[in-house]
Amino acid sequence: MEFQPINRAYNQTYRLGRLSLGLVVPIENSGASAVPQMRDHLKRVQLAETLGFSSVWLRDVPFNVPSFGDAGQLFDPFVYLGYLAGNTERIALGVASIVLPLRHPAHVAKSAASVDVLSNGRVLLGVASGDRPEEYPAFNKPFESRAESFRSSIDYINNAWKDTASFANEFGNPSGGIDLLPKPITGRLPLLITGSSRQSPEWLARNGDGWITYPRGIDAQASIINQWRTGIKEAGGHEKPATQSLYIDLVDEPDATPQPIHLGFRSGVNYLHRYLSSLQEIGINHVALNLRFNQADIESTLKRLAEEVLPDFS
Repeated sequence: MEFQPINRAYNQTYRLGRLSLGLVVPIENSGASAVPQMRDHLKRVQLAETLGFSSVWLRDVPFNVPSFGDAGQLFDPFVYLGYLAGNTERIALGVASIVLPLRHPAHVAKSAASVDVLSNGRVLLGVASGDRPEEYPAFNKPFESRAESFRSSIDYINNAWKDTASFANEFGNPSGGIDLLPKPITGRLPLLITGSSRQSPEWLARNGDGWITYPRGIDAQASIINQWRTGIKEAGGHEKPATQSLYIDLVDEPDATPQPIHLGFRSGVNYLHRYLSSLQEIGINHVALNLRFNQADIESTLKRLAEEVLPDFS
């Protein structure tokens, strides 16, 4: 039994009972700086593809909010996805995640489908309700009603990908024979919901094609993943994959014990391998590695990961 096929990116990234590895863009050590340099960003994505990583992941950060200490990868995610699509051939192009209440869903549906066509089906569309209250006044949007806007946006996007759909919700009323083009290659894109996005577990189980969550201790993560998969079964749905991020700082000594860093750890390669194996055992299907705090040379770290870790998680 496998996950239900959706598009090329989804099918190659997610396998039932298996864990694959991707990378968070920019693939660089920006350390304590909130704003990355974006140095050699395309070269490193192309290297990741050559080495066999399954995906790269962008983020949607409209405004740099100093209190969060992270400006993301700077570029508009859909512009950047298009750029990467034209300069890569195989690697899945993920975004984790588009803040739906701050964008009109027609633009999201059209932009995402455009990149999907241009990349030959390599888009993974993560979506979220947003967690930075300071951004909402800049768009004249109410932070308090983002849960409702998120649901309406999902409904709009799914309908807009249908042929000449006629529907109405808070974002508009496409009717009269108009049609949003292009359509995704396979008719739709995988919608991967980040966190709860302020929705009920039942809604998440019914409406997401997968789940993106944050790193936790193995026991806590196992409990949460089990609850999520139980919810999917109770909703009568098919199996769906789970993704998590992980910050790492890979040191030279292979047996170095783990030390905590922000949303991850500093360790040798042997502990990293054991930790990833534990995630695979509890049902995580994909891990997006973030090298923001990695102190060693980035290209050398990528090659070490490809030689010593990736063969067991590809």
